[in-house]
Amino acid sequence: MSSTYKGYRFPREIISHCVWLYHRFTLSFREIELLMSGRGIAVSYETIRAWCTRFGPEFARRLLRRAPRPGDKWHLDEVFVKIGGVRKYLWRAVDQHGNVLDILIQSKRDGTAATRFFRTLLKHQGHPPRVLVTDKLPSYQVAHRTSMSTVEHRQSKYLNNRAENSHQPTRQRERAMKGFRSVGAAQRFLSSFSRISPHFRPPRHRMTATDYRTELAARFQVWDQVTARIPAA
Repeated sequence: MSSTYKGYRFPREIISHCVWLYHRFTLSFREIELLMSGRGIAVSYETIRAWCTRFGPEFARRLLRRAPRPGDKWHLDEVFVKIGGVRKYLWRAVDQHGNVLDILIQSKRDGTAATRFFRTLLKHQGHPPRVLVTDKLPSYQVAHRTSMSTVEHRQSKYLNNRAENSHQPTRQRERAMKGFRSVGAAQRFLSSFSRISPHFRPPRHRMTATDYRTELAARFQVWDQVTARIPAA
């Protein structure tokens, strides 16, 4: 992994720290530049942008390889996002534990779009779920018949809060970034963001303070390993 940073002037500790700041908090590149300046590190916001573009997807892939096996109940939902002033739809799937399985931005939310997302999910996960939970959008019925007809399909607006809640960090980030400029840029960023941000968001409301600190320390250790700040065990 040491070759990952070959040719970069700044050490990997600074690079990974900036990438972490950008994906965990609603900070702009200029705000991260200011924070680093306060620590005596002179780095431009354009350099930080380049680091996040280059290393964000790689760190996300490494986190994915270390992620636990997904649960057997998948919750799917879609919300609209404005990209370049045009309405698009962000499709998202999470398991029963809240772990993000996949995201996909599409122009529509019809049966064809739902089927495409189902097939993307199956391709990346390698197996179907035991249960599929969606709202009552008819497009999901079309995709279910086409791609996962043998899987139990539950449709209810009350059963899908887990998927709907998983959109909240994305909404916060979207507001901070004042929207996305292109579909490709949004897909690349959100694919990384959906892996890195949840890694540092353990379910604190279900933990004691001691357990939360222990869990967070363990997650930072994993982050240190995937960003090659310390050798993997």
